[in-house]
Amino acid sequence: MTRATSSARINCAIVVLDRGWRRSLPGVERIVRRAARAAIAGTRRTTQCSLTVALADDARVQALNARDRRKDKSTNVLSYPSGEKEFLGDIVLARQTVWREAREQRKRRADHLAHLVVHGTLHLLGYDHETSEADAERMEALERRVLAKLGIADPYA
Repeated sequence: MTRATSSARINCAIVVLDRGWRRSLPGVERIVRRAARAAIAGTRRTTQCSLTVALADDARVQALNARDRRKDKSTNVLSYPSGEKEFLGDIVLARQTVWREAREQRKRRADHLAHLVVHGTLHLLGYDHETSEADAERMEALERRVLAKLGIADPYA
């Protein structure tokens, strides 16, 4: 455990709903846990917390997006904050969309996935990029710092 995460105990449960994640990215669970923990450490949170990350396919994420956001299309990541202090909530990722974006943006799959897990985790912690430009800049700056500590290049460059 790194010094940055030693003050908080973080439990990241992973549910693999689409086996394609494991086939196309060996070690996917390790990448997800590392990114979620880094995001939480980046906010200097010091209390115990947990979250769940579901690795799904586009069809499942599209159904959730249609039901919960009234957008009948897939998206890369959905976040469901719990509103509780110890259990942060759930993150759901769509494999085909994530891989397509990584290819289009010429990014490594692992790096793009880590970025989206950091992004989703920050949403669970109350960060938002849709309410104001200042909030978006603050969230993106934090994402950049967290990803840099993981050795991942600025995803917004």
